[in-house]
Amino acid sequence: MNLDMRDPAVERLGVLETAALLRELTAGLIAVDDFDEALDALVRTARDAVAGVSWCGFTALRAGEPAGVAASDARLAGLDDLRHGPDSPAMDAIRRREMILSDRLDREERWPAWTPRARELGVRGVISAPVDVDEQVIGAINLYAGGTDLLTPGHQLTAMLLAEHAGLLLAAVRDRARKAARAGEADSAALGDGVIGQAIGVIMTQRGCPAGEALDECGAGQVVLRSARDN
Repeated sequence: MNLDMRDPAVERLGVLETAALLRELTAGLIAVDDFDEALDALVRTARDAVAGVSWCGFTALRAGEPAGVAASDARLAGLDDLRHGPDSPAMDAIRRREMILSDRLDREERWPAWTPRARELGVRGVISAPVDVDEQVIGAINLYAGGTDLLTPGHQLTAMLLAEHAGLLLAAVRDRARKAARAGEADSAALGDGVIGQAIGVIMTQRGCPAGEALDECGAGQVVLRSARDN
């Protein structure tokens, strides 16, 4: 794909604007550890920061299956949702591992089911760029224009840089979420150990029995509690 940076429209979009977008995106996601929250921040930031883009969406796949969407406008969420079918620019971007562009949906023939829905919602142009998150999650970021011929080579370059940067930030989000989950499990285990230790001390005091016998009593009690909870 030819990104001719000599085009005046590309110059208007500008390197500084793209750098500001990536900086704002980093600031918004640097401390987030919830993946869905991160996607919402991503699409809102991209919509607000990229001139000529009216809406932004994200399509996610986890282990090859649809794993949800994020949309800057809830009306357009269905355009990013692969559960409505794989006939979409986002799926083409994911499958082909390259950026997909259509700046005139009124002439578009590649997605016969998706395009009429998009046009009915006011979309006239789209760029979808693949996003690699980690070994389990991939996706595409989708930039939508409300007018024809608004998506320039500058938008294509921005979409490419945005997709690369978003992939790194989203990978970090998922890593923080995994670490937080492991820390929570460790805290629960430590709490459980402390409670059991207290219970053993109480039983030893009440019954005047050794620690081993008190531990057996605790074990039996846990079995009874689990059985009652399960039933």
